Amino acid sequence: MSLFNTVRNTIVPVHKEGYPFVAAFFVASLVLGWIFKPLFWIGMIFTLWCAYFFRDPERVTPQDDDLVISPADGKVSAIQMVTPPAELNLGSEPMLRISVFMNVFNCHVNRAPMRGRIVSINYRSGSFVNAELDKASEDNERNGLVIETQHGQIGVVQIAGLVARRILCWANPNEPVDAGERFGLIRFGSRLDVFLPAGAAPRVSLGQTAVAGETVIAEFASAKGPIISRRS
Repeated sequence: MSLFNTVRNTIVPVHKEGYPFVAAFFVASLVLGWIFKPLFWIGMIFTLWCAYFFRDPERVTPQDDDLVISPADGKVSAIQMVTPPAELNLGSEPMLRISVFMNVFNCHVNRAPMRGRIVSINYRSGSFVNAELDKASEDNERNGLVIETQHGQIGVVQIAGLVARRILCWANPNEPVDAGERFGLIRFGSRLDVFLPAGAAPRVSLGQTAVAGETVIAEFASAKGPIISRRS
């Protein structure tokens, strides 16, 4: 039983949104293998990659309303003051934007960066340029959430990338949300922007690797004591 538990605890579960894709890759592997046996093993490699892409690991999220937690796994690609997208209705004054770029090997389940209430959700169609480029914030297909927190309203924007063709968001307006709570997913390779009001100070550096639901990317207060975490 100890060996079984070890294996079970090591295998990361696959998010249900990935089931159809994993099944399709597996069926394609069987068909290709029937045509030419070596193609089966090539197909299985892609099947395993697909399962890996849609993984949904458990995360331990700091429970502190002054902390802003990374909404995505990936590389911190931008930390700058910019005007938020008009559809978020966050005003025309520049806000601190922290961007996290997800490549095709990162976990793509998105998590809320702070606790609060979802005020609005706004989808905007667009192009599919490389999400790592700065212009992707304006040009690409995106889905933006506005969350009312104790420090004011923040924006969280899911941005489609060069390969991504589907933004998923299962949150709804007027719903409460906890820091680290899953709210969406993007297929395949993309970026998330977090827009923060005055008082937020970055706690990450450009190029740093962030972990969704765990990495503190900004903070509204300093000199804090021990932080309580929640497993989800």
